Amino acid sequence: MSTVATPSSRAQKRQGSYWLYLVPLVAGFLAVVGAPFAMNVYISLFHWKGGQAPLRWAGLENYATLLTDDTFWRSFQNSIYMIVAITVIPTIIGILLAALLFDYLGRRYGDKAIAMLRTTYYLPQILPIAVAGFIWSTILNTQQGSLNMMLKGIGVQSPPDWLGDPNIAIYSVMLMLVWLQIGYPVVIFMAALQRVDPELYEAAELDGAGWWRRFQAITIPQIRPEIFVVVLTATIAALKVFAPILILTGGGPENSTVVPSYYAYRNFFELSRVGYGSTIATVMSVVIFVVAAGMLGWQHRENRKEHR
Repeated sequence: MSTVATPSSRAQKRQGSYWLYLVPLVAGFLAVVGAPFAMNVYISLFHWKGGQAPLRWAGLENYATLLTDDTFWRSFQNSIYMIVAITVIPTIIGILLAALLFDYLGRRYGDKAIAMLRTTYYLPQILPIAVAGFIWSTILNTQQGSLNMMLKGIGVQSPPDWLGDPNIAIYSVMLMLVWLQIGYPVVIFMAALQRVDPELYEAAELDGAGWWRRFQAITIPQIRPEIFVVVLTATIAALKVFAPILILTGGGPENSTVVPSYYAYRNFFELSRVGYGSTIATVMSVVIFVVAAGMLGWQHRENRKEHR
């Protein structure tokens, strides 16, 4: 006696087959993220100098040490500066530039001019970080740097030591990071504005709305999802920043520019405190996860409010 598959059973089979497409994703996640993170947590529970050195059980001692480590808290504080330089300032400037290019300059000079400007803003993003670091180390050089030469040219007798003064080194690094990051939000927001109905701008202009009013009432609300994506990804990148610090300052002078990722690297490879370096990496991984989950949760609540 043959049985006939009902529509509901066929739908269940199709739905079950969809999960098979997640298998490669899950396997890749476990291999690239899950297993290394679990190993990192395991190592953080030991004192280990690396290599063939023996593992000595530490329990939560490394975490207790971290809570009273002034250098770690200094690095954590510097992460706030990194967020300002990579997320806050570039996002604000990026929104303004994208709106200006799309709604004002694009009408006057055409698409080719805007494409050239957009490419110019994005150019630092495609430079190797080593090249960007060399450029900025040359610009900020105390003796022969182009910035100090310009300052001397306008009468400044003792220009700052941009990378050697503990009071201003972090701001010099921030300047480079803003320059590096500015093209990312500009390109994302320009792409987002392409999907905005031009009639909205035309109707607002006919009603007498100026550029700033159109920016507030149309541009910001229409590209809000892209703003969230930029803020989320840039914030995660800021909490993980490493290469610019390594190239420009090496965390100095006097730990004034050290960040958690570089501090973990220093403990791993310079101080041979692999267990403690794993502790720093574990804590920062949890911080990044909490920040990302919090931002995604907030975005989900905002979307639900909008659809009510």
